[in-house]
Amino acid sequence: MSDRFSAALYRRRFTVLWVSALALVLAAIGGLGVEHRLVHGGFSDPGAPSSRAARLVAEHFPSADDDLVLLLRGADPVDSPATASLGTALTRRAAQAPGVRAATSYWTAGRAPALRSRDGSLGLISLSLLGDEDDRARTAERLVPDIRRHAQGLTVMAAGPAQVQSEVGKRTAHDLLLAETIAMPITLVLLLLVFGSVVAAALPLVIALLSVLVSRAALNALGATVSISVYAMNSTTALGLGLGIDYSLFLLARFREELGGGATVRQALGPTVRRAGRTVAFSGLTVALSLVALLVFPQYFLRSFAYGGIAVVLSAAAGAVLVLPALLAVLGHRVNRYDVFARLRGPAGPAAAPETGRWYRFARVVMRRPVLYGGGAVLVLAVLASPFTRVSPGLFDDRSLPADSQVHRATQLLRDRFDADVLGTVPVVVEGVGRDRTQALEPYARALSAVRDVRRVTAATGSYVAGHRVQGPGPASAALVDDDCALLSVVSAVEQDSSAGTRLVGRLQKVAPPDGAAHRPARVSVGGRAAEVEDSTSAIARATPAAIGIVVGSSLVLLFLFTGSVLMPVKALALNTLSLSATFGAMVFVFQEGHLLFLVGSPPHTGTLDATIPILTFCVAFGLSMDYEVFLLSRIRERYLLTGDNTESVAFGLQHTGRIITAAAVLVAAVLFIFAVSGVTLLKLLGVGLALAVVLDATLVRAVLVPSFMRLAGRANWWAPAPLRRLHDRAGLREDVGSRTVPRQVTEPESVARRNIE
Repeated sequence: MSDRFSAALYRRRFTVLWVSALALVLAAIGGLGVEHRLVHGGFSDPGAPSSRAARLVAEHFPSADDDLVLLLRGADPVDSPATASLGTALTRRAAQAPGVRAATSYWTAGRAPALRSRDGSLGLISLSLLGDEDDRARTAERLVPDIRRHAQGLTVMAAGPAQVQSEVGKRTAHDLLLAETIAMPITLVLLLLVFGSVVAAALPLVIALLSVLVSRAALNALGATVSISVYAMNSTTALGLGLGIDYSLFLLARFREELGGGATVRQALGPTVRRAGRTVAFSGLTVALSLVALLVFPQYFLRSFAYGGIAVVLSAAAGAVLVLPALLAVLGHRVNRYDVFARLRGPAGPAAAPETGRWYRFARVVMRRPVLYGGGAVLVLAVLASPFTRVSPGLFDDRSLPADSQVHRATQLLRDRFDADVLGTVPVVVEGVGRDRTQALEPYARALSAVRDVRRVTAATGSYVAGHRVQGPGPASAALVDDDCALLSVVSAVEQDSSAGTRLVGRLQKVAPPDGAAHRPARVSVGGRAAEVEDSTSAIARATPAAIGIVVGSSLVLLFLFTGSVLMPVKALALNTLSLSATFGAMVFVFQEGHLLFLVGSPPHTGTLDATIPILTFCVAFGLSMDYEVFLLSRIRERYLLTGDNTESVAFGLQHTGRIITAAAVLVAAVLFIFAVSGVTLLKLLGVGLALAVVLDATLVRAVLVPSFMRLAGRANWWAPAPLRRLHDRAGLREDVGSRTVPRQVTEPESVARRNIE
């Protein structure tokens, strides 16, 4: 960005602001109704065997599909005539409701023991629903209140995946409103503490608001063509506030610094846009490319964060580079008006030299003993990272909701008071074995029943235990074969939402399939909760190398173009990886293992960590970390080009960005940590994890590890081989080293500094 660009912004400042105001209004209108575009679910891989099994069960065996489970309790036991009459009537009403494929209950299915609690106080209605995850959740949202209105004295509780998704949608909408209500005043107070001036504190919020509204309009438009998760709204709000504030802080601090150095408003705008604006543009591009990596995953839950995140990053960067300079050009020195701390500070004295600044002195202390301080920081991060070696991946379920939520309590009743058949059944669908080849299921069912941790297998040919048939086919057996598909119900002896459950799925998948048509092996799809977890984590594992490649490759290229150095991008990647590993370790320690849960509102913990969160945190937090890396390196490089003194340049860069990076990190972490108030553990985990990543990066990494590393590397920090140096000369970032706020007294001439880089 050249001085001509900043001059054009100055001349056309009112035009830019009028266009921006129009864009703001259009974005607000374009985002109306976005919540109706967002859909539930998206945690599973649609191409996985477990997803295929779920589709086949819904199509061929709807009575075995438990999308929505209603628990009914009456004044009398479930076998009493009065309760049986009411339960039968409600079953028929549910079966006739729009969106319901089939309804089965204890009273209409021959009083099957599996549909009755062990104490006889609760009976079940199991519903198979039409449509995808979002359709089923919306059906549950309509149907459950209707059933309760007609319960006639029965207590109705709802469980099942559709009800979980329905309640999550309500919770996330409530939590988003609560977080926004809390975040705005807290952010304004923190901005006042940073800038002192009411006017300066308000400007970052303007850019944040612009980025949030633009990204919501983008989500609304995209929602018409692709599936976007309800969680995208929460992430968009958090990132919009965080990045809008981040970028605005950097430009605003540079503008005030230039004014403080005696520059006019027009003169101050030049280096603000040319240097700080260019840094923000590089940073925004880096964050956006980090989020692009989420598009390689098959789960639209993850892709949704890319859609919303890229929109909010680009709009925040554009607002900071275009709208904020126009606002600063209009405000000028009035940006410092209404200084709430002016009386406390007293009359302003002469500006202090950078060498007397506390960040400058701190950097010098660290660089006098780089091995001691750097090694200590690495040790702290390594200790924090160590619990990640014990990670046990899982997936979102009812326990992601608060323990007092009705769906959580209903599902816990299913676990505690019903036989394992209710939650412990693993559906195995065999394609190519129709009614004419039913006997081919006999050896396969025997083999499945002999697998460790299998309690019983029910097939069209009978029931099997430990490799033996214990019961022949009954009246209901014919319903387990439809067209060329057969269903085998495997009752597990272990909890499906556990590592033992996923290991059982692996053992079931290894059993040789039966012969199908033309004596070819039939196609077998293992479904159920454990299979969904296994398939989703496998899909994430397969796509993760490509995602990491995108993040790492784009960051290396952009940082090289920014610095002209080979070592600096590698250093940035290594340090970011170290701080993110510490974040992952803390997530496992708190949310998986249940330590110190009181610090985050005491959410329920399942002994697993949602498999989508580490990769999501990696992509988002890596981009945020590169923000601070670029901010710091921009001032270090600027000074080094001027002086050629590596150590002094690092101290100078930290002095001029340390306060801003710390303030930005505190503000971003505060916005993210507000999501810890969410009743949905997934949002709580994501908000706390990202907040911790930002804090670790801004403290241990930027303040300690970067100065330590750059002191040890010395002039090698700026080295590049001749071919890459020539490439950077043609395509990289080049800037003059003059500045009104940087004194021209140098320890080495600029030509020497440039030779040092080479």
